[in-house]
Order: sequence, then C-alpha cells, then structure tokens
Amino acid sequence: NLKLVQEEATKQVQEGAHVLDVNVGVSGIDEPKLLKEAILAVREVTEVPLCIDSALPRALEAGLQVYEGKALVNSVNGEERKLKEVLPVVKQYGAAVIGLTMDDDGIPKDAPKRLQIARKIVEEAQKIGIPPEDVIIDPLAMAISTDHTAALETLKAFRLIRDELGVNQTMGASNISFGLPERHPINGIFLAMAAIHGVTCPILDPTVWEIRRSILITDLLLGKDEYCMNFISIYRDKFPQE
Repeated sequence: NLKLVQEEATKQVQEGAHVLDVNVGVSGIDEPKLLKEAILAVREVTEVPLCIDSALPRALEAGLQVYEGKALVNSVNGEERKLKEVLPVVKQYGAAVIGLTMDDDGIPKDAPKRLQIARKIVEEAQKIGIPPEDVIIDPLAMAISTDHTAALETLKAFRLIRDELGVNQTMGASNISFGLPERHPINGIFLAMAAIHGVTCPILDPTVWEIRRSILITDLLLGKDEYCMNFISIYRDKFPQE
C-alpha cells in the first residue's frame, strides 16, 4: 500500500526533513520492483531529494534508473565485494553515496580503525571518479547499553574523519540509546555533541519535536542560523499560540 509511504513522506517533509530515505527491504518481495514503485510514489508527493536504501546492488540500480536528479545511495562499506559492486553503480548514475565504516572484519570498536576504513572508501571512490564531496561517511554509532564507551569512541571517529578527510558525515541518531529509557533526551544531547565533532547530516525522525528541537538549537548555538530566524520561524509555526 504505497499510499502509506506517501503519507509518511509528506509528514516527514512537513516536519523539516531535508532528504528522505526510501527502503523497502522486506523478506520475500521483489525488492528492485517495489523500490522503483516506492520512489515514484514518493516523487508524486514531494520534490525533496531521496536516499535510495538497499543492501542489494541490483535494487539500488533499479531505483537509480527511475530517479530524476542526483540521488543519495545508502550504502557502501569497506568490504571488497561491496566496493566493487556498489561504487560503479553510484558513478554510472552520478549519485552520492553513504560509506559505512565496516569491512570484512566487521565494525571496528576503535576510532582510528574507522578512520582507516573511511579513508579507503573515499580513495576507492576517487579512483573511479566519485569526488569526496559525493561521499558521506557514517562511523556507525553503537549502543552505549552494551558498551559504555561507544559514544565517546564514535565522537573520536567523527573528529578524526573531519580533520583528515573533511567529508560530510552522518549517523543513525537513535542507535546510541538502544535499550535505554529516556531515549529522546539521550539522542538529542548526543546529536549536539556529534555536530561539534563533525556530523553534518544525521539520520533522525523530525516528527519527534524533542529531536528536531535539538538540531535547531545546535545550529543556533553553532552560528549556523543567522539572527536565529530559522529557529524563530519554525517555533512560531509549531506553537502559534505562544
């Protein structure tokens, strides 16, 4: 029922989403076919750029075939097979790509290893003509409920990647608080810390006001909102009675 997809896309954009991630990865379906249909359905209701999200290279290519404009692909990683399968498709369709800092040995715990994988992804992309500005690195924030140092190590990775590679960075904002109470406040504070260390385009649900507010205030305090006009405008729209 792609009407549900359209409704969700509209709601996300109304609440401030800048890019929409489209993923239809469910067991037992024709993913390339359905991903095409989902992308076309979303394009009927919004012109916001799309991130085409699949673990299957053939599904990614199917989605890129019907997408008009510059898409974002989610994702490639440091595995040799993934680099060889995904990057040529990204190049062929002139897309940008998210690079996950994991490789054939899995997700490294330490920040320097994540930097090493990020460097490899950027270099391999450049070899086939994908510029660094079209690579967004995701150092993979992990749950602090299973490793109390996970957030700190991820922040280190953000900083290392920012200082050496200078590329845009993303993360799944909610990963950090998995399994814990008070998830929204944890996620919001981590988002602010991540922005200081190099994150430029986090993955989050803007329909959760507490999270969206954290992003707006972070931009405010980092001098990215001239005369606070964006914050004031959105706040007035959200709370017209105040």
